[in-house]
Amino acid sequence: MEINNFLIESALLTHGLASIGGQTMGQMWPASLNNIAWLDQGRIAIGGMAEFLPFRSQWRTLRRVDCQQLGQAQTQGLSGALTASGTMAVCQGLGLPLAVTSGMGCVGDVPGEELCPDLPALAELPVALVATSPKDMLDINATVQWLRDHGVTVLGRDEPCCTGYLFLSARVELDGCLPAGAERPLTPGQLLLNPIPETNRLQDLSLLAQGVAAGKAAKQRGGYFHPAVNGELDRLTKGYSSLIQFRSLIANGELAAKLV
Repeated sequence: MEINNFLIESALLTHGLASIGGQTMGQMWPASLNNIAWLDQGRIAIGGMAEFLPFRSQWRTLRRVDCQQLGQAQTQGLSGALTASGTMAVCQGLGLPLAVTSGMGCVGDVPGEELCPDLPALAELPVALVATSPKDMLDINATVQWLRDHGVTVLGRDEPCCTGYLFLSARVELDGCLPAGAERPLTPGQLLLNPIPETNRLQDLSLLAQGVAAGKAAKQRGGYFHPAVNGELDRLTKGYSSLIQFRSLIANGELAAKLV
């Protein structure tokens, strides 16, 4: 199977969409996006949703693998979902210029989440990234500033501003935009944000505080912060938060296909 010239991360699809089952994923996912990437017993696997779903069914036993963990996980023959930075590292190894995620990691105050590996990966790896936004539960303004300070150009899809991920949680000026109809290849050191339409986002910011509290509690128990936040938001919104993230990942993949 010929794949597109970019890869789509699998961490959100594996651990972040609590109420979206495999059947729904299979029905909604475009057949053209046949380049989801994951780690299967130390081997990089790439495929469409039909190939990915049997792997996803093991989600309780699967780890999240970032760029800092990838080499060791491969050597040890481990299986796991790839985060944005893990996917960027795979792209580097395969000579692919672009990776795709939805909500990306940030600068934050959560222990172990002070600097997400997504950020140094953008600054250091020869791979561009299409994302929806830095995540609301951490510090979007500090994240954009860190990227700018480390030579990463942050662009908006239609306007040079980031207003948040699932919520209207910020207003951060970016370095420029990629106007509609003017698609062009991204270059290393570029991050393109393709936001969820503001009218489709969650409007009640109190839900964000509840999600962050659930994520911090999970982290204290030795679990993962981001999946716990997503799980709580999914519960509080009766699945809507998961649906808009899933749709956003699809939209980002379809945009990336125009940029390579």
